[in-house]
Amino acid sequence: MRFLHTMLRVKDLDRALDFYVEKLGLVELRRHSNEGGRFTLVFLGTGQQGDPAEIELTYNWDHTDDYSVGRNFGHLAFQVENIYEACERLREGGVTILRPPRDGRMAFVRSPDQHSVELLQRGDALPPAEPWASMPNTGEW
Repeated sequence: MRFLHTMLRVKDLDRALDFYVEKLGLVELRRHSNEGGRFTLVFLGTGQQGDPAEIELTYNWDHTDDYSVGRNFGHLAFQVENIYEACERLREGGVTILRPPRDGRMAFVRSPDQHSVELLQRGDALPPAEPWASMPNTGEW
């Protein structure tokens, strides 16, 4: 058995791609549009050699309502080289840091469709640093 991907439904494909590709830094691996079924699938990954993990964004062309969100989904998790730099890049892109990396190790944000995304520091936690160390949580993740 081999893990293939996690599928996420998105309401606005361009907005979702702006978050996952432009802000988070994933790479579009392939895309499939189905005129008869009126949907588009976009597969994303890190683009790094040997990393087979993928996210499938499913965009249903005629769906206009928000998708319901529940914490029972859990979250996507990405390892980053520098948690502070990753959070600053996201914040500069207009993404709210819901759970700041106060511990130098972990942070949470949400996609435009409210999917929870965890960022984890590669290796040991970084020493606590401002503004993150004193930043409160915002909302839920």
